[in-house]
Amino acid sequence: MSKALPKRSENYSEWYNEIVKRADLAENSAVRGCMVIKPYGFAIWEKMQRALDDMFKATGHQNAYFPLFVPKSFLEKEEEHAEGFAKECAVVTHYRLKDNPDGGLMVDPNAKLEEELIIRPTSEAVIWNTYRNWIQSWRDLPLLINQWCNIVRWEMRTRLFLRTAEFLWQEGHTAHATEAEAIEETERMLGVYATFAEKWIGLPVLQGVKSPNERFAGALETYCIEAMMQDGKALQAGTSHFLGQNFAKAFDVKFVNKENQQEYAWATSWGVSTRLMGALIMAHSDDQGLVLPPKLAPIQVVIIPIYRNPEDLAAITARVMPLLDELRAAGVSVKFDDNDSQRSGWKFAEYELKGVPVRLAIGTRDLENGTVEVARRDTLSKESRPFDGISSYIVGLLDDIQENIFQRALAFREENTHSVDTWEQFKEQIERGGFILAHWDGTAETEEKIKEETKATIRCIPLNATEEAGSCVYTGNPSNKRVVFARAY
Repeated sequence: MSKALPKRSENYSEWYNEIVKRADLAENSAVRGCMVIKPYGFAIWEKMQRALDDMFKATGHQNAYFPLFVPKSFLEKEEEHAEGFAKECAVVTHYRLKDNPDGGLMVDPNAKLEEELIIRPTSEAVIWNTYRNWIQSWRDLPLLINQWCNIVRWEMRTRLFLRTAEFLWQEGHTAHATEAEAIEETERMLGVYATFAEKWIGLPVLQGVKSPNERFAGALETYCIEAMMQDGKALQAGTSHFLGQNFAKAFDVKFVNKENQQEYAWATSWGVSTRLMGALIMAHSDDQGLVLPPKLAPIQVVIIPIYRNPEDLAAITARVMPLLDELRAAGVSVKFDDNDSQRSGWKFAEYELKGVPVRLAIGTRDLENGTVEVARRDTLSKESRPFDGISSYIVGLLDDIQENIFQRALAFREENTHSVDTWEQFKEQIERGGFILAHWDGTAETEEKIKEETKATIRCIPLNATEEAGSCVYTGNPSNKRVVFARAY
């Protein structure tokens, strides 16, 4: 039997790393800072991808694909954007290797690229250069494009799913005829992300805008969804950016409007990544392992037969097979684990570790009694149920588990969200973790000083923030609303 997981309360970071490893989600690769997403982890990502892709298409977007390489000159055209990503860029300078006289391989100095290529840290530059050829008239707008791809940002400190040098994501890039349409799109996609986070991941999120210090490089406004993890830290779960006309001007993307005048297109970009996998793990899992919301679980129900001999197994299998058909017909992902290489106790622990939402156990006595044992992963509770009608019960149970996981995370966030009015209260509360609602005077200088002294950042200015006269928690200067501070991943 493998040793128990570290406890969240004792070493949250080690607990997280061990769950990722032991639940077979991912592992470190041979390349520093990169990860291998294993089949079970990738199955969860595929479910996320499928749900999001359907939501994008329902809002009128189409998928396309753009090159991995971005000419350096493209990135330099939008100065603020280039500066924002410069420290994280991986650069290709040569295109060939040759034999090294001292053994092995070396870069061929004669195979230097005429222009250095950046491995995309994000695709605004290469996409807006392309849009110049696609957009001539207002009739070509809006242009609603999304791509699923990988991204490289050369992070120095990495952690599986949360921050890696290469990660998977989607990035939407849209062009519009008016400022109002672009802002509407930015807010619409933030709403899509919030709905996905809450309805699929079971993750309550705050919707808001970033402070100028925290904005995406080159954006006029960055909208975000912020979630609270079980250690009280914030995690930015998705962003949607209103880019104004910055990229259209940088790449000369003009169109003839309805008044027959030329003007620059208005832009948005928005994205979520495999970081959502980290959010899912840290928001819901426990000291026994992974806890998965049913909508994203690769296996929603596992059925484990308990038997002594082949005859017992044959009788249990005959009883279970119609149930498998009923559950699959109802859209439930179910596995009948009749593998005899492991004992049932080992299987119970393994599926618990992997977060399978519902476990059914059925033995010979259950056959005689017409019952089945039902175990819930979210509450770790068990009960005996009549076998007849069990498929419809399970369909309802999966919905209950999905809702319970969300409500539990919401209650945790509410218990760990506090309003403070003084600097002393702020410093005391930030050590306990959670979200702090505090007044801020709106200056970058104050924001930076608070960050320096407490490691807390403004996670967002909530969209639903109420006007409230007050004094900045740090400077005492006037403020008209509270913002959300937290330490963050």
